[in-house]
Amino acid sequence: MTKLAGTLSYGAASKPVDPITEGDEEFRSKFVSWNLAEITYVEIREYLKEKDNLRIMRNAIELYAAQHNGVPPGYNMGDTGSPPIFLIFRLQLTWASNATGGIAPIGTPGFPLGPYISAIPSNPFNNLNTASVLLNDDEFPAEATGEYGWVYQPRTKTIKLDWTGTDEKGVRYYDY
Repeated sequence: MTKLAGTLSYGAASKPVDPITEGDEEFRSKFVSWNLAEITYVEIREYLKEKDNLRIMRNAIELYAAQHNGVPPGYNMGDTGSPPIFLIFRLQLTWASNATGGIAPIGTPGFPLGPYISAIPSNPFNNLNTASVLLNDDEFPAEATGEYGWVYQPRTKTIKLDWTGTDEKGVRYYDY
């Protein structure tokens, strides 16, 4: 039986890892597509980060809308007839709010809802935490530009990573 060893990677530095298993080659061979025998915790964490940040944003948007009579964040005072604004979107998710979409610092009497997240998470590819907020009649652009962290359409509560390229399966990050 062969003992398996590898390297533990933290950024640019690598450190040899002593063999920890023996005789599990058959088990590891079942995960060839992920090559788990060589993947590190840091690599797994980075691989999942883009989906995790997207999940965080989607959950915050859904929870906000559920607590504000179906109105998603981005509309000033919950007025869906007005154009959505990124600053309002950010504050409605990160500050306290009332049922009509008014915002105030956390702990302000009369603003019992939120915050839903502590900060807008960064897009893990370009490290931007900004969003292109689409107007009510706008359709999603066909392609990502990478100019923002996110592309958000309040009318449909849809948010996407603003990043070009594909994952290892050929799925566009913009289509996650």
